[in-house]
Amino acid sequence: MARLGVSFSPPAYPYERLDGLKKLASVFEGGPIDCSIGTPVDAPPEFVVEELARGAGARGYPPSAGSLPYRTAAAEWMNRRFGLEVAPDDVAACVGTKEFVASLAGYLHLRSPERDTVLYPAISYPTYAMGATLAGLRSVPVEMVDGQLDLSSIAPSDVERALVIWANSPSNPTGRLDDLEAVATWGRRYGVLVASDECYAEFTWNTGPRTILEYGSGGVLAVHSSSKRSNLAGLRAGFYAGDAAIVSYLRSVRQHAGLMVPGPVQAAVALAYGDDAHVNVQRERYLTRLELLSRALKGLDVDAPMPEGTFYLWCSKEGLDGWALATMLAERSGLVVSPGELYGDAGKDFVRIAVVQPDERLELAAARLESS
Repeated sequence: MARLGVSFSPPAYPYERLDGLKKLASVFEGGPIDCSIGTPVDAPPEFVVEELARGAGARGYPPSAGSLPYRTAAAEWMNRRFGLEVAPDDVAACVGTKEFVASLAGYLHLRSPERDTVLYPAISYPTYAMGATLAGLRSVPVEMVDGQLDLSSIAPSDVERALVIWANSPSNPTGRLDDLEAVATWGRRYGVLVASDECYAEFTWNTGPRTILEYGSGGVLAVHSSSKRSNLAGLRAGFYAGDAAIVSYLRSVRQHAGLMVPGPVQAAVALAYGDDAHVNVQRERYLTRLELLSRALKGLDVDAPMPEGTFYLWCSKEGLDGWALATMLAERSGLVVSPGELYGDAGKDFVRIAVVQPDERLELAAARLESS
């Protein structure tokens, strides 16, 4: 019997490469303080948990596009937070935004098979490029200047082949804000869909929350998540909104794929989108934690500026690359952080620190840093 060939072997998952750093950090009394992955650790709103426990909608199949209450809650949140007029019919659910990021390119290619390229920020969340790989497509990084996409650097041949360009503002990992108006204008000029990953929009520190939909919905999608704003990463619930034709197409193809947010989750997350008070509390937590570690790191001559948004510090130290800096932090404080290489070659001289440990753990990390 002939053996089946294997033409694709998935690369190691980025965060699986951190085991050595965790081992170095484990020598400290009190153990390592893992700030490598942006996983929320604070309690979600109690009223959301109570609604989830009711199990509303558990018996039947939930609407793939999201129930009307779910889509209405998401639309009303956008209208309230961004001053927009978004209709529920122009909103659809996704099973956490990572799933959407990873699958979007493949679905768009079915619609436009003459285009085969995904453009994405050169320093960014790895799933933008992986989404292209999983669909058998090309991925092309776009250079960054002062934390923003350098749209003028994109080769004309790549523009002609582009299915989509990803923007991420505030940026994971850099914490910088992009010029979303410029990206939307560029996309419309060249007929390239702009997908704007805005899952950290609630956590901007010098401005209010922003969305690409402020500059019109034609040719753009905004992607949002309940994971960060409401500490509900385990529920896997988000939504996308924007260009009516694209939203309608994606709703249909995703329904065929059987992608559905569970009914009880939709009911619970709809309540979360209706409340801003718990988000304001979380904002204060993250801001305090960012300031704490930024101050402590500067004592070791680590450049750790406060971000414009997100709950990440994007740090560097003269003379060290990202892996060397991550090793130093593990050895001297027990902090486990992500070397910037995980977010693209352009990030190789940096590390990302996610302030997602409880206050007392980050205070311990700061004390270790200050005494090292």
